Amino acid sequence: MTLDESLVTRVDRAARRLGTTRSGFTRDALREALARQATREKERRHRQGYEAKPVQRGEFDTWAAEQSWPD
Repeated sequence: MTLDESLVTRVDRAARRLGTTRSGFTRDALREALARQATREKERRHRQGYEAKPVQRGEFDTWAAEQSWPD
């Protein structure tokens, strides 16, 4: 993996502040990036589904009586 020196310096500083290593910081950052990507993909698929089959007027009206909202 090739990284520019200024990025490596910033990562090293952040890792020191967090009490971890460059590798540990990078692993965590990659895991977080993959989780964000997975969330974006789920949101995209969700949006695509509603665009293909929009909610119809009254579609969820039967559930209104089942909802219980605390006071």
